Amino acid sequence: PNDLYFAEDLLWGLNNTGQFGGTVDADIDAPEAWDFTIGGDIIVGVVDSGVDYTHPDLAANMWRNPGEIPGDGIDNDGNGYVDDVVGIDTVNNTGDPLDDLGHGTHCAGTIAGVGNNTQGVVGVCWRARIMALKFIAGDGAGNAFGALACIEYAIHHGARVLNNSWGGGPYSQALQDMIALAEASNVLFCA
Repeated sequence: PNDLYFAEDLLWGLNNTGQFGGTVDADIDAPEAWDFTIGGDIIVGVVDSGVDYTHPDLAANMWRNPGEIPGDGIDNDGNGYVDDVVGIDTVNNTGDPLDDLGHGTHCAGTIAGVGNNTQGVVGVCWRARIMALKFIAGDGAGNAFGALACIEYAIHHGARVLNNSWGGGPYSQALQDMIALAEASNVLFCA
């Protein structure tokens, strides 16, 4: 791909040529995989600090909730969130999961940054759709209740993979039960 950071050899995790003193081929072999596919139309829920869904490397790959009419101020699909067009924010209990920390956006770019657009990064799966699920606030704090609501939302809205790049606290039976529900719903829970 012609994406700027890939062309400049900055994405060593995708293709390690030994840049920055690294080990040649200590990577995920992304170019070799891209010879077979650049990904399909799978929904990946990013359970994190939200996603900058306006970012030029992400906007085209954002999931769209077919049950919502953008900007009408109505909970069209009756799920408790108004205008949840690209996901939800359980920190503020809204349908606007805009990232104010940056971590969820970083994860979303790694997963599904638009490929071959001459700018920024390229994701592992260029055509995946990102569902933004915010439960971590701008100060880095989140709670299990918010995470559970995000996971449940994703399960009920068609996500097939959940990216959960967040630390944990003590054991939570409720979280364990939700992970089991994800598995029973054919959703891969990645942590």
